[in-house]
Amino acid sequence: MLILLLLISNSAQAFNELDLPDIGDSSGSAISPEFERRLGLAFMRSVRQYATIIDDPEVESYIESIGYKLAANSDDNTLAFIFFVVDNPDINAFAAPGGVIGINSGTILNVQSESELAGVIAHEIAHVTQRHMARQFERAGQVSIPATAAMLGAILLAIANPQAGMAALAVVTGANVQSQINFTRANEVEADSVGIQLLARSGYDPQGMPSFFERLQQKSEFYQGNAPEFLRTHPLTSSRIADSKARASRYKHVDYVNTASYELVRSKLEVNSYKNAKDAVKTFKQRLANTPVEKKDPVRYGYVLALTKAGNYYLAREQLKALLSGDKENITYMLAAANIESEQRNYTAALGIFQKAYQLYPDYRPLVLAYAKTLLDSGQPSQARDLLHHYRRQQEPDPAYYDLLAQAEAQNGSMANSAIAKAEYFYLTGDTKLAIDRLIYTQREGKLDYYQREKIIARISQLEYELELEEQLQI
Repeated sequence: MLILLLLISNSAQAFNELDLPDIGDSSGSAISPEFERRLGLAFMRSVRQYATIIDDPEVESYIESIGYKLAANSDDNTLAFIFFVVDNPDINAFAAPGGVIGINSGTILNVQSESELAGVIAHEIAHVTQRHMARQFERAGQVSIPATAAMLGAILLAIANPQAGMAALAVVTGANVQSQINFTRANEVEADSVGIQLLARSGYDPQGMPSFFERLQQKSEFYQGNAPEFLRTHPLTSSRIADSKARASRYKHVDYVNTASYELVRSKLEVNSYKNAKDAVKTFKQRLANTPVEKKDPVRYGYVLALTKAGNYYLAREQLKALLSGDKENITYMLAAANIESEQRNYTAALGIFQKAYQLYPDYRPLVLAYAKTLLDSGQPSQARDLLHHYRRQQEPDPAYYDLLAQAEAQNGSMANSAIAKAEYFYLTGDTKLAIDRLIYTQREGKLDYYQREKIIARISQLEYELELEEQLQI
């Protein structure tokens, strides 16, 4: 939770002062919720440039399902959170302005229960709902674009390179170190308390948070000075852990059972962590042989993914048959089966699986995106475009959606609509300037109807407003 170390200090005054945009905040807060939201979106676009985000829709949907469940049970459930997974084996999680919350893949692989994972996410959500960043600004008594830029830049650097990021934090925090540490500790305790409450309200085991903290602290003794980033940004003490355990014990004990998705996503992340697919095949084959029958399914699923990654499609199909025989409508298994067929360009078979799955799960993002991609690969852009347009009426689009839509529109001969979709893709992936340039070029050179022209003009104005903030922040 890097943001809690990024406190405004006297050193920030070395920057040239610029006034923040007037957001019209009536509360008198140093930084308004609307400005925090814009900061968060700008930060997220930068994260996509500097860090390796896992863009697997199933992983994304899973982590979002936990995050949104917890956020819905918070006292301020109107915030628009963004949850994502960073492809990094280290144990870490962090919150940034505007409800942006990242979790390292290493955290998901190192927790021992879904309640522990939910505890990590709940802790970060609490930092956001309690508006700790805004309170840090207010405590410092100053708000400036340069100071904010220094803070966000340090977060970005720490995501990509923790050691360099910690060095940047030292520059940002500057003087008044002890008072800042005290303020950070107060935030941590508050996030523990609110986070545990969220766990209880959401049906998870409230002990999930302190149990993860306690085990991590015990393991830290074996790190020999190279402790996980999580421990550096979430300083743990025996008294704090004891306090969190006591808080959790005030809530009713819950015998929470891990969901199937928890086990399956962990298997997928583990397979993806192997650089050599054959090593993954060997690991999961051995594990499958030594796993009790009642616990084999997640391991077998990992084995299927490893075999597919290694190109052993025949054996992957055979293993998948065993999974589908016991749960023929499991969307995760159906997607794995369709992927095997798509990998071998057996598009008729793949589309047959997608059609059946779509009848069962019409708004499931991983399914829609995979279905649309296969339609494009099989030369059916009209069907892909219709599928994506229908999905857009129900769900919020993302970079993967706009990338596929741009391809579908282009293959259908609508270059203007393709350019509009591609501009949104550029914007969401962190290149706002390129998005604007694409729209301006389309406006000048494209054959546009009235609706397209007005849409482009309005969007250019909006993106220029966001670009101004990004340039001031220099992130």
